Amino acid sequence: MENQEIQILLIEDSIHDAELTIRALRKNNVAKHILHLKDGAIALDYLFGTGKYTERNLANKPMLILLDLKMPKVSGLEVLEKIAGDSTTHAIPVVVLTSSKEHPDVERAYQLGANSYIVKPVDFESFSQVVSALGMYWLSHNQPPYNA
Repeated sequence: MENQEIQILLIEDSIHDAELTIRALRKNNVAKHILHLKDGAIALDYLFGTGKYTERNLANKPMLILLDLKMPKVSGLEVLEKIAGDSTTHAIPVVVLTSSKEHPDVERAYQLGANSYIVKPVDFESFSQVVSALGMYWLSHNQPPYNA
């Protein structure tokens, strides 16, 4: 998967939520190339070509990042801050997909450059519809910057 162009980078520590997200995206034919990374530290290594990803072609950027906030090692907010603060990654759309409805999390995510903030629905059908719709929007309808 590392040599293929990743359409969606899913940064999610919950295996259950990651599997549901991937299943929803594939069920609705939204994306074929999805990379799931289980924590913020690994995600930063992937995005910036460090750690085990030193050989990765950094020109192959994901078209969309789905980011959970509450993760071990490096939080989603810290990942978002690094993405937004770097000229090579700041144009990648980041959708926060989390269970947190806490006002400070929402506000901070937008301050750090999140493009959208989605609270995960509890039931699978609603979750599947939300994930499918946001994937379709960002991959099929959104026009990214030409220099991204």
